[in-house]
Amino acid sequence: MRVHIETYGCTRNKADAEMMEALLLRAGYEVVDLDSADYVIMNTCAVKDPTEKHMARRIKELLDSGKRVIVTGCLPHVNPSAIDERVSGILGVKSIDRIIGAIELAERGEKLINVEGWRERSIDKLEIPRVWKGGVVFVVPISEGCLNACTYCATRFARGVLKSYKPGLIVKWVKEAVAKGYKEIQLSSEDTGCYGFDIGTNLARLLDEITSIEGEFRIRVGMMNPNNAVKVLDELIEAYKDNKIYKFLHLPVQSGDNEILKRMGRPYTVEEFEEIVREFRKHIKDLNLNTDIIVGFPGESEEAFQNTVELIKRVRPDKINVSRFSPRPGTVAARMKDQIVGWRVKERSRYLHRLRLSISYEINRRYLGREMEVLTHGEGKKGGIEGRTMNYKDIILPEAPVGEFVKVKVTKTTSTYLLGELVD
Repeated sequence: MRVHIETYGCTRNKADAEMMEALLLRAGYEVVDLDSADYVIMNTCAVKDPTEKHMARRIKELLDSGKRVIVTGCLPHVNPSAIDERVSGILGVKSIDRIIGAIELAERGEKLINVEGWRERSIDKLEIPRVWKGGVVFVVPISEGCLNACTYCATRFARGVLKSYKPGLIVKWVKEAVAKGYKEIQLSSEDTGCYGFDIGTNLARLLDEITSIEGEFRIRVGMMNPNNAVKVLDELIEAYKDNKIYKFLHLPVQSGDNEILKRMGRPYTVEEFEEIVREFRKHIKDLNLNTDIIVGFPGESEEAFQNTVELIKRVRPDKINVSRFSPRPGTVAARMKDQIVGWRVKERSRYLHRLRLSISYEINRRYLGREMEVLTHGEGKKGGIEGRTMNYKDIILPEAPVGEFVKVKVTKTTSTYLLGELVD
């Protein structure tokens, strides 16, 4: 039996796909390209409405082309009605260990639908085998679910409440990845900031354990919510000082208006967000700050939007991920009455995007002429060799060995990446 896995969305989904591939190979299945496949596993994302629509279209395309499709990922939890009824099986994110059973049932003309009851399932995904694809980057999930209850978020319907994986298992996976030659370890979670709160530890302690592993590698810490990061702020900053940790902080604020934050169910204030940023910048040189903004959230007045603009001008993040609010099924925000008209949401989004590019360009200009250490990742989408600086800035080199730490001089800058050349 030949199977193809098609994965969308976050790094968590990428790790889930590698787990399913390992289970398939262990059971004697072939994992092949799309054209050769008997079955396609669609590992879906449903974080936004446009993404969901794309998933639904893609499932239909595959079915219309004659492929048998099994759907996994977040879509079965967020909006199962978007899934074409012709699919051969549906598995939730905590049922990926049942992928073999789903195919076996489909071969007998039965359909396994295993989505409900995920709250009762408590599998530790780090105990599931994974394929080693090789390369530079290896994703290590550290937990699943979160402790927040954001009124706009549908991902929590899929991933659930926080379940932190055991530190010993995480360290074991990192050690093995480093031993196999991976140079960048990406710690992945819905919210890394709350890691360990359910098992009596925290992210800073985990980072201390990982940085003590021998070898030359770097750690990219995934997104953390401000209300959880602040609880371990001092320890976290101390951990970040280690040379093995990228000086990269993904701290989503979502809005610069405290009333909108309350409506979003975000349990922190703008002032608390700014305090975290100040403390990190005080102690971590060249911090690369990324944040997220949702524009057009229900009830966002012109004044509230301007508060967000002013926050961005004050904080000046290196990068801002701007999203237009889209109501997700089953969320509180989808039922709010004061929805913002589409043209206004687009207008605000475009303004923030222009502001973000302007700020990013000014920040990146400061790197011109600097010599920096870079980890090369591989061929860039537009040519050259793509790499990451030690604060996780994207840099393109005309040529360089892949998967190596190299010394580079920055020769040109843009709003979104740097350009450089090797230094002898």
